[in-house]
Amino acid sequence: MPQSARILLVDADPVPRASIAEQLTREGYEVVTAADLAEAVRTLAGGPPAFALLDSAATAAALRAEGLAAPMLVLTDDGDSPEGGGAFESLARPFRFSTLLARLHALSSHPAEGDGAVRIGPYTFHPSAKLLQAGGRKVRLTEKETNILKFLHASAGTVPRDILLHEVWGYGPAVATHTLETHIYRLRKKIEEDPAKARILLTEAGGYRLSA
Repeated sequence: MPQSARILLVDADPVPRASIAEQLTREGYEVVTAADLAEAVRTLAGGPPAFALLDSAATAAALRAEGLAAPMLVLTDDGDSPEGGGAFESLARPFRFSTLLARLHALSSHPAEGDGAVRIGPYTFHPSAKLLQAGGRKVRLTEKETNILKFLHASAGTVPRDILLHEVWGYGPAVATHTLETHIYRLRKKIEEDPAKARILLTEAGGYRLSA
């Protein structure tokens, strides 16, 4: 996304709304803010944004109903990850601003195709259906496995373990690195021909990435 892009930021809490808007403006983005849905709808008269940062799934659904087709990122609390059905992505608070920037870049660089299907190795990945397909083979995924693949694909590079833990599980005292490693192990058993010699889901220094 070019840094002159227009971003709609909707948040009922004025403190994070002002803070995020200020930081995005410093990065060169044009930020339009709104405290609620009604105010957000009024901003659409000035032209559609390139991206929308929202404080709830309900706001995302309402703006979709108003015809807003821009990519949406819902900022959630307490590690809650609402199901968007392919309509939006989510990012759990608290988050690093650098992570938010990475998500904006990644989501704008990988536009959805049809139901959001993308290529991962030999598979067609359908995030909304939690499904990988290759030929006649279908691989069913859990929600966490789906979110791991979604974030790795969107990042298009090596993702540090702590970032991936934050994005998929959110911060919490019960979440540890071995939780991620267990899910990676199970995911490899599903998608790799030889899980011990991974060709799709690769381990790099400090993190994981998908093969090109």
